[in-house]
Amino acid sequence: MLQKLYNELSLLFRKDKETRRMLCNVLGFVPGNLSLYKLALTHSSHTLKKQNMCNERLEYLGDAIIDAVVSDLLYSKYSREREGFLTKSRSNLVRRETLNDVALRLGLDRLLVAHNTGRQHNNYVYGNAFEAFVGAIYLDKGYGVCRRFLLNHVYGKIVNIEEVVSSDDNFKSRLIELSQKQHFVVDFRLVSQENRSGGQFFESAVYVCGELCGSGSGFSKRESQQAAAKEALRLLTPERLDELKEKASSEVCGDSQ
Repeated sequence: MLQKLYNELSLLFRKDKETRRMLCNVLGFVPGNLSLYKLALTHSSHTLKKQNMCNERLEYLGDAIIDAVVSDLLYSKYSREREGFLTKSRSNLVRRETLNDVALRLGLDRLLVAHNTGRQHNNYVYGNAFEAFVGAIYLDKGYGVCRRFLLNHVYGKIVNIEEVVSSDDNFKSRLIELSQKQHFVVDFRLVSQENRSGGQFFESAVYVCGELCGSGSGFSKRESQQAAAKEALRLLTPERLDELKEKASSEVCGDSQ
């Protein structure tokens, strides 16, 4: 109650009161450097990437911070689980679909400055903006405040950690986990990247033991990799996997002679 009263009084004596009020409702505290948050909520489509006036650099920073906080959270919460489980769980909690939903639940879509995002198919501009938003919090208030925001407002309220962790639709993580258990090499490769009316479009392929086993496309690199991994998991029967591993082993032996 006292914190809320302090926030309200602080807003009365600041410029851009309405913008600060809206951000305060999202953050739970009064933002300091307002320009950081405005930058975080400015998509490159609005600025044509001129003079670093879009949120891409902050997105890079926020992505790293979210990874660190979620890694720490999972390490503490699941103290008996092995590295594979933790890696898969982190991937589920920080993936674009999850962060996109967080951004919408926080109302960042109403604050984002962008052109034609409504016509862009599944390109996760709101999830990207959320990452940039986290980067802005870090630069404005420091790691401690940023960590509390993520734990209390995002992974404490919006995201159901148990539900997300138990979901099994991260096909790339499943394929990598299978490769670690079955001891084979998996390699994701970007085949092409082009501009379309809906944004950047990617095509990826996945190779198992040097053989093409799946391909996929999407409006993000991750989306295309997920589609490729899904196809690979469908095609990789135990018999097919044994065949690929045996072929790879014989080629290694042949090269060594």
